[in-house]
Amino acid sequence: MSIRIGDEAPDFTARTTEGEIRFHEWIGDSWAILFSHPKDFTPVCTTELGYMARLKPEFDKRNCKIIGLSIDSVEDHEAWKSDIEETQGAAVNYPMIGDTDLGVAKLYDMIHPNASGDAGKRSAVDNATIRSVFIIGPDKKVKVILTYPMSTGRNFDEVLRVLDSCQLTAKHKVATPVNWQQGDDVIIVPAVPDDEAKQKFPGGWDAPKPYLRIVSQPED
Repeated sequence: MSIRIGDEAPDFTARTTEGEIRFHEWIGDSWAILFSHPKDFTPVCTTELGYMARLKPEFDKRNCKIIGLSIDSVEDHEAWKSDIEETQGAAVNYPMIGDTDLGVAKLYDMIHPNASGDAGKRSAVDNATIRSVFIIGPDKKVKVILTYPMSTGRNFDEVLRVLDSCQLTAKHKVATPVNWQQGDDVIIVPAVPDDEAKQKFPGGWDAPKPYLRIVSQPED
């Protein structure tokens, strides 16, 4: 089953380093980020997990939960956590899903549906496509999908920026332009006619083209 932006995030029950969860129930009324890894004890993923641990307070401020996934066991995750803390200077402070049967990876279309084999015997190369980030809203819909190759570390500052954009545009009828950062000007979406825009943005806007209406970022 392919997963697209706007689809409901598939629900599942799984063991994690913080106990068994049912995914939708675990998300609750929060936003959530599910990010996956091909294999425990791999170098690029070690740096990523450590950085996410340091960045977690920023996601907490945004009412966004973080959860990691690897096809290895929860017991392997626990052992890996000590390496992450030692080498990255940050202890993993969010749950990590043990996906030894590839069930969640298949559910989220991260690996071929016919993939099989003992998780402990599968290499990172076997699981190379399990390198995705999913941002999921409180409505349990997929808002963002990012997939990286194994050799390229993910930019989680960018994931935070995208989350800010998603939360802003979910609340206001605006879109964020190229390279937007929190506090920058935004764009009134085309679906909002000028009459409605005048009510929503009484301070006015700049319009170098009729379809490009630039306005200050709305206050929360």
